[in-house]
Amino acid sequence: MPHPLQSAALRQPETPDQRAGYRRTLSAYRDELRAEVERRWGAEQQEPETICRHALLPAGKLVRPLLCLESTAAVGGTAAQVLPAALGIEAGHVASLIHDDIIDGDDTRRGRPAVQHRFGIDRAILAGDRMIFSMFQGLAECQDRGVPTERIVQALRVFADMGADLCRGATVELALGGDPSCTVEDYLAMTRLKTAAGIRGACQIGAVLGGGTPEEVHALGVYGDELGTAFQIQDDLLPYDHDRSPTGKPAISDLRNRRPTLPILLAHRTASPGDRDTIEQMLAGRLDTHTAHRRIHEVVHRTGAMAAAHRIAQRHLHRARAALTALPATGSRTRLTLLADDVLGSGR
Repeated sequence: MPHPLQSAALRQPETPDQRAGYRRTLSAYRDELRAEVERRWGAEQQEPETICRHALLPAGKLVRPLLCLESTAAVGGTAAQVLPAALGIEAGHVASLIHDDIIDGDDTRRGRPAVQHRFGIDRAILAGDRMIFSMFQGLAECQDRGVPTERIVQALRVFADMGADLCRGATVELALGGDPSCTVEDYLAMTRLKTAAGIRGACQIGAVLGGGTPEEVHALGVYGDELGTAFQIQDDLLPYDHDRSPTGKPAISDLRNRRPTLPILLAHRTASPGDRDTIEQMLAGRLDTHTAHRRIHEVVHRTGAMAAAHRIAQRHLHRARAALTALPATGSRTRLTLLADDVLGSGR
């Protein structure tokens, strides 16, 4: 049986059985990534690596490294050569979550104590910094696996631009907190920086390291941008979803930090004067967090904001899928489509 990261690309599937086969391949990729994370961040280490291990393990859905590897394969590259960079991208993402939890004052992450809550803010910052630098280590290691130097330099540029966008997005998000004049357009612009940039970067780094053409790198950038926007909308919906509970940050985090997320903004547009007043009281910080959650939960459902936000997410997913038509019709392209289809069932 071939190594999961060296399996040959196949034609687009035409049957449910073939699609099930592609999902099994994605599962094999995840298993390979999880095993490699375990190996690289093993138990016999000292700080800050032991703290990084707490943040990284058990590994989540590994969406970003999967996107990186599949983007490499989709342009004809060898995913196994890019594995260190994919793992570095996951570490950088988890580092951003550590820093988010510090900024937001969240004490839990993925059902466990957040790094800053268990180890203290000082050590959490240092662990996050350590994981960010592991992204550079991953890119450098790709050269040892045969990736040409010029591709690594180009990928480094993508990584730097991604990091700059992420920081700008986080800054904009802070500025929008408590702002009743925030619009849906403001929200989407912030999301493209804070969340979509990381997913776009993972796709483009994979494509660049895999030797993709400028057109392929652009197409995967569009795919990642649209997918990342849909991903963030889905994350915003989770606290108000009757059927699912959040698996990442606490459900009340955005409310406690008076963030105007998409369902809240859409509800504000169509709400009655009384419901609009509830939203504005929440943004002004005049409601305690649990009262705000209960009342906003009622408002976003009563106004149809949940369904409207879901439709917007679907539009972005449609654009993400459409962008993939610029790529060769291979198994990797299909798996990228399946990953997009899975977004509305996933959290951070």
